[in-house]
Amino acid sequence: MIVNERITTYIHSLERGDSEILSRIAKEAAASFVPIIRKETASLLRTLVAMKRPERILEVGTATGYSALLMSEVMPEGCTITTIEKYEKRIPEALENFRLAGKEQVITLIPADAAKALETLSGPFDFIFMDAAKGQYIHFLRDVLRLLSVGGVLVSDNVLQDGDVIESRFAVPRRNRTIHARMREYLYTLKHLDCLETAVIPIGDGVTVSTRVRE
Repeated sequence: MIVNERITTYIHSLERGDSEILSRIAKEAAASFVPIIRKETASLLRTLVAMKRPERILEVGTATGYSALLMSEVMPEGCTITTIEKYEKRIPEALENFRLAGKEQVITLIPADAAKALETLSGPFDFIFMDAAKGQYIHFLRDVLRLLSVGGVLVSDNVLQDGDVIESRFAVPRRNRTIHARMREYLYTLKHLDCLETAVIPIGDGVTVSTRVRE
């Protein structure tokens, strides 16, 4: 845990709870060991979408559709979501969840590798949620910035890697060192790009919230 577990438990106790379909997806994900965003991260994401009132949302990493549907519950009328997923097993599950929620007309799933899909997309998007392969965030960033409008918001999940990101590369398992190095590079880049204003927030597994302030 990045934050004291008692504090996290208390924060969870304040939540109103998910809609029926989100509750079902979350239970199925837990039973199948499919990662979805943590409760406190979900609350932040809902709030940011409600505040920003975007017209076009891009999500990198669909899984079974939990976060896309969560955003769709608070986005304004007329807003659309484009979401990208490459794992073939999860694509039909996500599409079925969108159908059951009655959101298949406003959520478009692109079944492709994110790096290739991002190259083909045209912007602008005024809200982007990054929740895909953590070691690829830095490689996605060029296209994400191309697609993000001035005034747009970029939210990136799982950036603190359960606290491992602060450790020396020699303190993390060898198999994780590439991801560790790339995430540290990603965080440094977000904080030092002149076109972005970024906060790193230690909730869930770590979240960054970036606003594009100039081209």
